[in-house]
Formats: sequence, C-alpha cells, structure tokens
Amino acid sequence: MTYQISSLKDYNETLAESIQNPIRFWESQAESFTWHSKWDTVLEWEFDTPSISWFKGGKLNITENCLDRHIEKRGDKVAILWEPNDPSEEVVKYTYKQLLDEVCKTANALKEQGIVKGDRVVFYMPMVPALAIGVLACARIGAIHSVVFAGFSAQALADRVDDAQAKMIICSDYNNRGNKKIPVKAIVDEAMDKSCNSIEKVVVLKNSDEDINWSDDTDVWWHAIVEEQSTECAAELMDAEDVLFILYTSGSTGKPKGVVHTCGGYMVYTCFSFKNAFQYKGDDVYWCTADIGWITGHSYIVYGPLLAGATTVMFEGVPTFPDAGRFWEICEKHRVNQFYTAPTAIRALMAKGEEWPAKYDLSSLKMLGSVGEPINAEAWHWYDKHIGKGNCPIIDTWWQTETGGIMITPLPGITDTKPTYASYPMPGVQLELRDAEGNVLEQNGVEGLLCIKFPWPSMLRTTWGDHARCKKTYFSTFEGVYFTGDGARRDEEGRIRVIGRVDDVLNVSGHRMGTAELENAINEHPNVIESAVVGYPHDIKGQGIYAYVITDGTVDRDEFVKSLRTVVVREIGPIAKPDKIQIAGGLPKTRSGKIMRRILRKIASDETDSLGDISTLLNPDVVDALIAGKV
Repeated sequence: MTYQISSLKDYNETLAESIQNPIRFWESQAESFTWHSKWDTVLEWEFDTPSISWFKGGKLNITENCLDRHIEKRGDKVAILWEPNDPSEEVVKYTYKQLLDEVCKTANALKEQGIVKGDRVVFYMPMVPALAIGVLACARIGAIHSVVFAGFSAQALADRVDDAQAKMIICSDYNNRGNKKIPVKAIVDEAMDKSCNSIEKVVVLKNSDEDINWSDDTDVWWHAIVEEQSTECAAELMDAEDVLFILYTSGSTGKPKGVVHTCGGYMVYTCFSFKNAFQYKGDDVYWCTADIGWITGHSYIVYGPLLAGATTVMFEGVPTFPDAGRFWEICEKHRVNQFYTAPTAIRALMAKGEEWPAKYDLSSLKMLGSVGEPINAEAWHWYDKHIGKGNCPIIDTWWQTETGGIMITPLPGITDTKPTYASYPMPGVQLELRDAEGNVLEQNGVEGLLCIKFPWPSMLRTTWGDHARCKKTYFSTFEGVYFTGDGARRDEEGRIRVIGRVDDVLNVSGHRMGTAELENAINEHPNVIESAVVGYPHDIKGQGIYAYVITDGTVDRDEFVKSLRTVVVREIGPIAKPDKIQIAGGLPKTRSGKIMRRILRKIASDETDSLGDISTLLNPDVVDALIAGKV
C-alpha cells in the first residue's frame, strides 16, 4: 500500500527525498497499485506549452485500485456509509464487495445506453450513493465524468454540458436539502430547452414521490436500466494519461473552464495525500462534508478514501437541519475519527452557539480538517476548543481544483500547527514565493506570489478544448513555473499562510467565482448599463459579493435589487447571489477606461482611509459619491 509518514523525522526525510529525486519517489508510490503494464517513463514535462505526462504508457483502471484490489482482504468492510438528509430515514452502507457489484451493474447499463470510452457524462445530482457509483461506473468503462454542483442554474449547467459536448446527463428527479425539495429534473429540462444539443439520454434517479415532466425520446429511469444488469464488468484498459474527469471552475475572465485530470497521476497523488494528510488507520471512519460537485468531493470523498481502502461517509443534508447539532450528532452516531469541513460551515455553526456540540460525545475524533479557503483565527480556536476539545490536531489544507489534491498542510500528530497557517508542503510539492517581477524570495518572513516549480502527479493537464487558456491562466505569469493565483506569507519558521486570490476571483464559502462571470450575469438585467463586482469581508462566507451597478435610471431600488438577484440566480445559481448591491452613478476608471477595482474593494471593505492616489483617475469625483452611497 501507499507509504504513510509516521514521525517528524520521517516527514523531513520523505520531503527531502521527494525533492532531491522526485522521479524515484513517485515511482515508488506508484508501484503499490495494480497496473496491467508498467509505464515507459515516470515523467515527461515542460511548463512552456505546457505538457506534462506521468507514468505514460502505463495501463490501469482506477476502479480496480478503488475496488477490486480490496475485495480479498476487506470485501466486507464498509466502503461508503451514507447519512440521509432526514435523520429519521435509514443509514445506507455499502461494503467494498457491494460497491463493486453496483459499479459494475451501472457500468453495464451505461454501455447498454451507448456510452463508450472517451464519451463525456455530466452528473447533476444530490449527495446520494448513486452519484459516487455513477462516477466510478464511468471510470470503469473509460467514459469521462463531469460532475456539476446541483446548486447551479439551468444556464450554468447548459454552458458546462455544451463545453464538454456531453452525451448523457445523469440527474435525480428531486434533491432533498434540509426542509426543501429541489426540482432537479426540471432544471435539467430547462437546460435542454436552452441548448445541450449533444445530449442523447437523460438518466433519472428516483429520489422522491413527486411527479416530473418526461420525454420518452431522451429520458430513462436509473432503476429501469441498472437493476437487472450483471455484477460482472471488465474494467476498460486506460493509459495513465487518458482523461479521468473534467471539473469546471471559475476563472477571472469568460466562462468557467474545464480542468482536466488524468487517470494514473491523479490516482497516485490522491491516495498518497489522503493517507498522509488524514493519517488514516485501519478501521477509522472518515467524513468529508463536501459535495462531490467540487474537487474536494472527488478527491476526498470518492477516490482518495476508496484507493486507500477507507470507510468514507457521504452526507446528503445541510449542517443546520433539523438543527445546528446535525454534524455533531453524525460524528457521535458513526464514531467518526477524521472530520473535514469548510470554514464557512464552522463559522455558521459558531454563530449557533457552543451548546450544540456540547450535547454530543465527540471523543472518537482524532483530527480535524479545514478546506476551501484560509480559516480565520477565531474559527480555528472555536473548532479546536469545542469540537476537538484541545485534543485533535487541525489541518488547514490549501489546494485547488487544478492541483487535484492537498498541496500544503500540517500532518496531524507529526508536524506542528499554527492558527491561520496551512504550514508545510506535502512531500513532492516544490513551492516558491515570488515578487511581482518574478524574483524568487528565498528568505523567511516574506510575502509573495505562490508558485510551484516542479510537476506533481495530480496536476491539471489542460483546460478542456482550450489548451491556450491553460497556458495563459497558469503558466504565463512567470516563465517555467505554475502560478496558483494566490498570494502567501512565509513566517520566520518557514510555515506558509495563504492570503487569498490576487486575480479577479472571489472565494465565497469556499467556492471560486470569477468577477467577469458574475458581471456578465448582472449585465443580463434589462435595466443595467454597467457593473463591477468585488469581494468584501463576510463573517460567515469569508468573502461576500458586493456589486456596484449603474442603471438606466428607471428603477425602483427595492424592486430592482430583488429582480437583479433573481437574474443572477437564473444565470449562475443561488451561490452567486450578491450580498450587497449599490446603485452607482459611475465607476472609478483610468484614462484608458479600466475600472479601478482596488478602490471599489477598499470602499466595500470600509477601508476608505487608505484609498491611495486617486488623482490619476478619469473621474476622481465619483469616489466620494460611491463612499456616500455605500450599502
């Protein structure tokens, strides 16, 4: 099995080895997996194009490593433990043997519906076992899965389907979320009405007793095509560099980009990072509260845990339903050992009061994790005191959709922890801080731009259908390195604190959203002339969305704000709804017409005493008007 670091000495030696001889290091990790034939080369790379290949020529199927190879020793061990939205409903458990059977049945059903190796299948589903099963079934037959978070709008779904030219959508009839039933199939139907011309079939999971619209031409029920299938399905032979999945993420310009991950390197890194970051042992019960619609769910609900032979918890609901004790009730009920959630959730539960976690026995917890955004000190200390009881190391993990796996983190019980610091690189991760001119900052006690100078196995290979965009976004800021888009601080002892985005991307509740995408949605409103979106500090979300909007002057403010939020929800989804909307007479612009977002960010954040020089603006008088009109 993948190597697991066990002491600080071990970490330091492993880190040194991984940097001095990365080829040998990653080859030794890869050798613990099932391969049908070994690779020709461990690594071929250059960051100029870019072109990166790990274990090229190696033949494998990732599902054999997630499932088949565990059957002999742990076939009866629980692989997925599913906790439903409604706590009165029954918990569902799949052993590794049962999960393999269901994956094979679903894979056979997909093949029967015409899905072949290389086809794209989009999932738009709740957090139910069928989602994990469906994703693995795609991987089993070499189809490329693309999971779209089921909170996105019909337009956002259609954009992703069209970009991927997907052949199939798999969805549910309804999603259960707290006390709401969300009409998912209706949103898929709306997306199909907009475009989605590549779609041949829509597979629908029955998740409620509600009626839905039905098209005999395209729609089929999940149970109708899966239930009678054989539990035997030979795994498609894949090259290590064949595409495993596409996951869409917001950028600073244009529409979301499809980040491409491949089979071999992603497998090696997610297993290695899971076992080490969470120090998973034996029969531990591990729970990541993320949604599989995001990279965290891909890597640390499905692939990482299953590759490591772990028991992974899936949760359908929300942290405050039926009350603010739900997370802690689940931890107690299932004796959870590793708990991984987002700072947004922690802050929301903090606001409900410490009496909620105090009601439950959390003594099974061995470590706590944080993901999605830098965790603030107040939330870190509350998490430590009221959930970990001072006994659980907290790992504040930094990584991205594009990195595929955790890149910077303490190792619980091995390295030290410091509030607000992601701390130390995972073995195999070669970090650099650079100044704006690209000079490497070697010393400690500095702040700079976070870069990675050497490839790691789970890094993105391209952006789907647009390799030039991959080059421009990640590899053009500085020659020969991957630029993360984040600023970071290195303290005097060498720990890394990630400060946040330095481009026009917001991090709202751990979800990245490009300002261009938000502005495009706002500008769809018929009364909007121009808009500018910035982030500002938000007590729960970390960053809130502040929209400055110039209208045609014919609007009632309250009605306009309400209708504008409706437009954004329609175009992107509820997660993109602006928190604050300021109707403005103008925006601060340079003489070349560029909006000075720096000034807008300062105003939105109540930092008007440090606006800097505004004399070079084309219209400096607009600044006082914006300050006076702040909402």
